Amino acid sequence: MIAFIDDHRALYGVEPICRVLPIAPSTYRAHAARRADPGRLPPRAKRDAVLMAEIRRVHAANFGVYGVRKVWRQLAREGIAVARCTVARLMRAMGLAGVVRGRRVRTTVPDPAAVCPLDRVNRQFKAECPNRLWVADFTYVATWVGFVYAAFVIDVFARRIVGWRVSRSARADFVLDALEQALHERRPFGHGLVCHSDRGSQYVSVRYTERLAEAGIEPSVGSVGDSYDNALAETIIGLFKTEVIHRRGPWRSFEAVEYATLEWVDWFNHRRLLEPTGNIPPAEAEARYYAQAEVQALAA
Repeated sequence: MIAFIDDHRALYGVEPICRVLPIAPSTYRAHAARRADPGRLPPRAKRDAVLMAEIRRVHAANFGVYGVRKVWRQLAREGIAVARCTVARLMRAMGLAGVVRGRRVRTTVPDPAAVCPLDRVNRQFKAECPNRLWVADFTYVATWVGFVYAAFVIDVFARRIVGWRVSRSARADFVLDALEQALHERRPFGHGLVCHSDRGSQYVSVRYTERLAEAGIEPSVGSVGDSYDNALAETIIGLFKTEVIHRRGPWRSFEAVEYATLEWVDWFNHRRLLEPTGNIPPAEAEARYYAQAEVQALAA
């Protein structure tokens, strides 16, 4: 009603319009005075203005992918006390929303002639500490110059991405490069690590399995060959596609996808809140584990 009066007051006048609409002229004038002088706003409106700025900042700082729940939790981490319903109301008023995942696309092409390792995970994607279980998978991205492929290696304990590679081809070399990055970063030799993947030909290739053996890592491959056998890796790739690829395309080049992936992996590991880790980033979850282990070792 306020907007209607604003649009037609020059033609009809405020009082005649208010006689027709269920609103008093004094009420309209009070609203107009508050717009002219924000200091006259009621306490709730002042609080909303402050919160809207904080919500917009958090939403923008996290690639615009956070919905109500994640924005609310991030505000709480920063010491900003606000009800979840208030965040929902203000985000709705600002037109802000989180991203929603689409359907998954099958990328696994099994090689029926290849000898597959045993399934040592059996869909139990849990680890009591870092460097006990890794999962690996890859996906594709359509660009103006052809398909680009992105491979990831994820440590199951805190869902941290420990290796990744973007390639112009889907040959076994590029998933091996992602594994090499993970080995270089984590150096998990002698820790009884298992690396799990689906039945894709890249992951059951001789070079890939030999590299795992050289590093002392037990290979594991899903026994059935559907997405549930590598569900955790599928979930992380689903987030990558939803939060980066589908939102920021179309993609013009290999370099654009590579840089966006680098940017997202750094954000995912160090700033993205994950429910399985207690709504803290993966790197923080790992740091917390090592700090607790050190305290226990000193106390022993």
